[in-house]
Amino acid sequence: MQNLETTYLGLPIKNPIVVGSSGLAATIGGIKKLASAGAAAIVLKSVFEEEIKAEAEQTIGQQLGADENNLEFYDYYDYQVKNEVLENYVSLIKEAKESVDIPIIASINCSSSSEWVSFANKIESAGADAIELNIFKLPFGIKDDAAELEKVYFDIVRKVKDCLSIPVGIKLAPYFTNLGSVINRLSHSGVDGLVLFNRFTSVDYDIENDQVITGKVYSSADDYVNSLRWISISSADAGCDLVASTGVQDYRSLVKMLMAGAASVEVVSAIYKEGPEVIGAMLSELQAWMERRSFTGINDFKGRLSQGKSSNPEVFERVQFMRYFSGHKH
Repeated sequence: MQNLETTYLGLPIKNPIVVGSSGLAATIGGIKKLASAGAAAIVLKSVFEEEIKAEAEQTIGQQLGADENNLEFYDYYDYQVKNEVLENYVSLIKEAKESVDIPIIASINCSSSSEWVSFANKIESAGADAIELNIFKLPFGIKDDAAELEKVYFDIVRKVKDCLSIPVGIKLAPYFTNLGSVINRLSHSGVDGLVLFNRFTSVDYDIENDQVITGKVYSSADDYVNSLRWISISSADAGCDLVASTGVQDYRSLVKMLMAGAASVEVVSAIYKEGPEVIGAMLSELQAWMERRSFTGINDFKGRLSQGKSSNPEVFERVQFMRYFSGHKH
């Protein structure tokens, strides 16, 4: 039997499949099903900073009435609303830790460092094995400076790492001026892992009803290629675990990510589409592939096809079609 043990944010895990943050892990029942199906670790559904702020503002607006200029009253309700949301999340962590025997990872979707330092301490006290910070603001401001946008990430990492002893991971988006530099610098900033990459809601149009709608929710089987490229490029010099996310939907894409240098992968869409049983199927096929290739453990092939070990490293940096369509005739 092949050994599937590896790491996630530096944590030892029994196999490379981690369930990414989603509604799949919003309840104890869902968490138990995922653990029983073979998941090595589970990232809980994210707490969203913007949702907490919006809920607080709505509740405060309904409650203040004649006291709308009373700042003391405002601060009280602001604290109460936020505290209730966060306490519910802490309770979920505690119950999850009592219900399953795999690592439970808290997830915070944040855009600033001001709200989260005290909550991070509560997460650690509740028993979370690690915390994944999902940091992103769409850089749509034409006057925004790239260096200032990047600084937000490093500020959050520094403040959260200073107050925690559990591992901290960052889930990144690929939208940076110099992505390779950001990945490398963040990997050496003290974080325990980088998850590449985040998947966002997209905008689409309903052209019959003239409405703006949400685009495709789930990733497709072809969406893994961007993560594959950047893990391949970054893994040799990374100072922490790299975790692949988006488009990992079968054992082939799982193997590819590991061969690129990922320590583990996050899976979500495949579970939504096929149910938790897909985890066991992917692991069985991974075992069979490793046996066929005479690999006894993940480290036997981890990073085997990364840029750092390639005889043709330039291929990872090529972005234009040259060979495949140059002679194509319509």
